[in-house]
Amino acid sequence: MEKGEICVLVVEDESDIRTLILHHLRKDGYSAVGAADGEQALKIAGERNPHLIVLDLMLPGMDGMAVCRKIRQDPELKTTPVLMLTARGGEEDMVSGLEAGADDYVIKPFSNRVLLARIRSLLRRGGVFADENEEGKTLTVGEIRLVPELREVTVNGRKVDLTAGEYKMLQILMRRPGVVFTRNQLLDLVRGALHAVTDRAVDVQVVGLRRKLGRAGRKIETVRGAGYRIVSK
Repeated sequence: MEKGEICVLVVEDESDIRTLILHHLRKDGYSAVGAADGEQALKIAGERNPHLIVLDLMLPGMDGMAVCRKIRQDPELKTTPVLMLTARGGEEDMVSGLEAGADDYVIKPFSNRVLLARIRSLLRRGGVFADENEEGKTLTVGEIRLVPELREVTVNGRKVDLTAGEYKMLQILMRRPGVVFTRNQLLDLVRGALHAVTDRAVDVQVVGLRRKLGRAGRKIETVRGAGYRIVSK
């Protein structure tokens, strides 16, 4: 898909910041639309079905957390990558954003280069456009099957809906079954080396992934003091 076909929705109540983000997105070749509050964002998202949503945490009325939860409840939007913007860098705020359904976040103030890199990374993980270095091989571990070409994960033939972050983490683990990945390795591989978040954020992603995989989620093992691995048994 060409960049000009990719729609990014920017939800930010501060008009100067919103205008600046929209400017850089359009300059980089994306189609971009803005919203000043949560209600407007949900209306536009329902009409435009954007490929990615940049969502400010602190919004008037319905805050970013509530907007993100509603997005995840919408069948048409629940897999749309969400990049949350926050001026609060505390661990609880970051983890709360991930638990609400955000795939990644950027702490204000941020550089435009970092923001664009995060957006591209999320779009690539979500399969909107391909990474030339991404392997397209179908992966199978026990009853879990991952098809990169379709960005589809199934368990015993049942389709499993994953966020972009959960999908990427599962793909990393399935490419090297039995290999233990540390939390820092997973952070670098899933979110990119530019993004520093806490170990707990990885744990939150793993808990969500296991829950969605059902009984097959037990194949993702915690290696105490080390990290995580997936096993074929």
